[in-house]
Amino acid sequence: MSERPTLLEQARAAREAARVLATLPGSAKDRGLCEMAGALRQHTEEILQANARDLESGEAARMSPALLDRLRLTPGRVESMARGVEKVRDLPDPVGQEEGWTRPNGLSVRRIRVPLGVVAMIYEARPNVTVESAILAFKSGNACLLRGSTSAVNSNRVLTGLLRQSLQASGLPVEAIQAVADMNREAIDEMARMRGLIDCLIPRGGAELIQRVVRTASVPVLETGVGNCHLYVHAQGDLDMALALALNAKTQRPGVCNALETLLVDGAVAPRFLPMLGAAMSERGVELRACPEARKHLPEARVACEEDWDTEYLDLILAIRVVEGLPQALEHISRYGTGHSEAIVTGDLAAARRFQREVDACAVYVNASTRFTDGEEFGFGAEIGISTQKLHARGPLGLKELTTTKYLVEGQGQVRP
Repeated sequence: MSERPTLLEQARAAREAARVLATLPGSAKDRGLCEMAGALRQHTEEILQANARDLESGEAARMSPALLDRLRLTPGRVESMARGVEKVRDLPDPVGQEEGWTRPNGLSVRRIRVPLGVVAMIYEARPNVTVESAILAFKSGNACLLRGSTSAVNSNRVLTGLLRQSLQASGLPVEAIQAVADMNREAIDEMARMRGLIDCLIPRGGAELIQRVVRTASVPVLETGVGNCHLYVHAQGDLDMALALALNAKTQRPGVCNALETLLVDGAVAPRFLPMLGAAMSERGVELRACPEARKHLPEARVACEEDWDTEYLDLILAIRVVEGLPQALEHISRYGTGHSEAIVTGDLAAARRFQREVDACAVYVNASTRFTDGEEFGFGAEIGISTQKLHARGPLGLKELTTTKYLVEGQGQVRP
């Protein structure tokens, strides 16, 4: 293989590595993961130095504060990545899990869980995604091709190098984890057409990236959608709770897909709730864009336009609309939601159950922040993305979602009549 391998060479090498990974016992994979966690901790300073170069380039390119936050690594975030590796290591291995039955004709049928094969990831400025994707693919027996963004190229290069060194130190196939060497945008289209070499392609990022992959791909795509997430404050909601949830969902980390983008407030509580909300959001530097009814109680807010209801801001901006009851809130979410995460604050059990039943999203919350839509928070150790589609997998994509099944059938000479 050349010093700078072509994408075709990398895909073929991943294919060979996937054949080995599919047969590895769980203990061998766990040994490799243990080595990876140690490498991240041991080389924290090297990781941070590489990340500092990416941040410097991002600031020079006038990247938004929210995107810089997604790009930024700290000692705490590196340690969190290492702990994430250990959590995935300690999860049950889905590969080989089976169920079986015997047919009346004596045929023994077993359905066994197996890896997908080669999983390719295309993602934007999130170095932690490099580690999460690699370890989930590896633990589930898949080889992976990782195509991060140029904005995180230094961080991703160091992280991928450490993971590959860990594989080598553990006597495992190094080509199981590869960073795509070709950073040209055309490589994205080439990956999307590598049917027969890549078994599953997962785009993770903004709407433009995801739609480009979906339009181009002949490879099966697991689509991770954008998050235009809503919180509805019901007439029977606890307003102090609603304020705490809105602040958490909007400001705790605004640049992520499960952050709050639109707040819907019942007209019955708007006069009391919106002044509280306006003061608290202002203290945290949040720009408010509100409907005419909401602006009666939020004079400092800008007038919201139609585009605001459709926008995933990924920034300290919040759209606010006053609605007249649960049906109008459901209608708004149905029209503008992206199927990611939706929440209601209410003390009315019937309203809560109706909201859960009628909202079409991968995660529907009652009296909790949308920020919990996350593989680690759901107990999956980590995630490779949040799927908003409905075929194969929906919600946080963990180990099980990176596997498929095959049937093992045994007989004693049976023929079909």
